[in-house]
Amino acid sequence: MFYSLFQKYLESTDMPGRHLMDFISFRATIAFALALLIGMIFGRTVIYKLQRMQIGEEIRDLGLAGQMEKRGTPTMGGVIIIFSILVPCLLIGNLSNLYMSLMLIATVWMGTIGFLDDYRKIKYHNKDGLQGKYKIIGQVGLGLIVGLSMWFSPQIVMCQNSEIVNLESNETEVVLSTVMEKTPQTTIPFVKNHNFNYEWLTDWIPDPTAAETAGWIVFVVIVIFVVTAVSNGANLTDGLDGLCAGTSAIIGAALLIMAYLGGNIIYSGYLNIMYLPGSEEMVVFAGAFIGALVGFLWYNAPPAQVFMGDTGSLMLGGVIAVFAILIRKELLIPLLCLIFFIEDLSVIMQVSYFKYTKKKFGEGRRIFKMTPLHHHFQKEAPKGANVLLNFPKIPIPESRIVIRFWIVGLLLAALTFATLKIR
Repeated sequence: MFYSLFQKYLESTDMPGRHLMDFISFRATIAFALALLIGMIFGRTVIYKLQRMQIGEEIRDLGLAGQMEKRGTPTMGGVIIIFSILVPCLLIGNLSNLYMSLMLIATVWMGTIGFLDDYRKIKYHNKDGLQGKYKIIGQVGLGLIVGLSMWFSPQIVMCQNSEIVNLESNETEVVLSTVMEKTPQTTIPFVKNHNFNYEWLTDWIPDPTAAETAGWIVFVVIVIFVVTAVSNGANLTDGLDGLCAGTSAIIGAALLIMAYLGGNIIYSGYLNIMYLPGSEEMVVFAGAFIGALVGFLWYNAPPAQVFMGDTGSLMLGGVIAVFAILIRKELLIPLLCLIFFIEDLSVIMQVSYFKYTKKKFGEGRRIFKMTPLHHHFQKEAPKGANVLLNFPKIPIPESRIVIRFWIVGLLLAALTFATLKIR
């Protein structure tokens, strides 16, 4: 709203500071600060109302240290994060920008699915909440919206760099193309010209038009898979105070830097990365995203005064996935969001191994003491249990697990940037 007012009424005046809204860095900073303040101020009110409504977390005794002390802690705190993101973006974001619009849609869309899940858990006192098939339908729906928008919208294009080698001096010069291309390309690490085109997977089709269409279809399928996987991974990571929020903030900071570089024609040319016109607006969203998470951590840090619930965790995963897809960095997610995927994988491995051993030996065995993985470190080693990884023997304090996961998240973010340099 303020962005539109500045553009409409102040651009033609001599008012000091009239051009501030033209600077992405300024608007992103304001979005961060505003989201942080809203999270801290609005959060207290939300927690108070949740307590009055007796909307508390149902806790099952799983033998984890300090677990039962959390019983009754207000949940559905994800509404704090969502509100803290939406208000700054609506106030100082360029709502005519499709990138910003898709991010706002992803926030509300996944937040609504998570809210319905939490609502059913509270209303029916059931830990299962919304049926899994409905969550999948919602995630697939968001993937279709994003994938098809990138396919058909004329606003989402890219400029691909090219390299010219001077044979006399043997120096390589990066030349940024001014041609706007509509192509399903993405960034891939460890490759000299680190762009991957999904159409390469379908170039065996004789008809060029059919091959191009098939390439976009493959891209849309990948988008759906990424949105589903990352949102579910973030959901599983939300098991300890501050774990999901802190990890997501670190990932958000890495994506902000990538969006800023890829949306700036000078930096993208200097670093030899694809230039995405219009994507710089996502830096404003990323600023609000990080600010909202830091503001939420004010109340969610151990010991938590509020839990984000599926309202927050499903939304965070979906937003991170869509953000990475829009800036063409979805193939970097396996490393950047490795914590989410390890949490996902630990559950899959545990269930698969238990079923396999039960069928083969008549008794189910486990790989980890408990899943998702963060609970493995929190649980005391059971004596005489059929567990492959029965260490550490002594439970690690929850706050230490959270901080160590944050440190690993920082390391993964640094390695993600390193992969773009190693070609």
